[in-house]
Amino acid sequence: MRTEPVVAPPRLVEHLLAWVGRWPPPSDGLTVVGNPRNAEPGWDGAVHPVTGVADERGAGVVGVPPAASAALVGRRWEVDELSAVLPATLGRPDLGVYQGVFRWTTDPTPLPDVGRWLPADDPAVPDWLRPFGGQVLVVLDGDAGYVAGLGLKRHGPASWEISVGTAEAARGRGLARRLVAQAARRVLALGAVPTYLHDPANLASARVADAAGFPDRGWAVFGAFPTAP
Repeated sequence: MRTEPVVAPPRLVEHLLAWVGRWPPPSDGLTVVGNPRNAEPGWDGAVHPVTGVADERGAGVVGVPPAASAALVGRRWEVDELSAVLPATLGRPDLGVYQGVFRWTTDPTPLPDVGRWLPADDPAVPDWLRPFGGQVLVVLDGDAGYVAGLGLKRHGPASWEISVGTAEAARGRGLARRLVAQAARRVLALGAVPTYLHDPANLASARVADAAGFPDRGWAVFGAFPTAP
């Protein structure tokens, strides 16, 4: 039975237009576009030369710096084929290309709040959350101090990406899913769409996303990271 295609909310489309450089995809397979955003500092002050998203059909757009796009535009790419040529084409043989799961929500699960919003430079905030800036969401547990936290990657006014972590001793208590749902409500209240990205093999992260109201619609995200020498 044929299913209806997934329709992205307008604010998510606005985000993708800026983040990957074009949306919706013009055809099946992956289309590469030159996107000025991929040559500029991102949410963390670093340049992210590859940002891509594909929908449930496998049709997607991958943004790269305009100066590197000439050799890649104008044709349809398969994932493995594009991943193999991107590092050399970008002049970055140190890069590894990855594919993850791309999720979003406009209706987070109504789980009870569990965290407190604190400035990222608050002494109670662990080091891994400080680069997110602004306010971060943390769970503090008496003498144990920090046990779980969440930061927001502020990609632009239309969409913020959620990143969550729980101290090993506090896992299994449902803290991460409650933090994600709580943060998603705040992002939506501010007029943006919350997104949640994870490795396909990270089943714990997938369970958190499902429980917080971020369904897996079959969408994928593409990026690149420096590999170890």
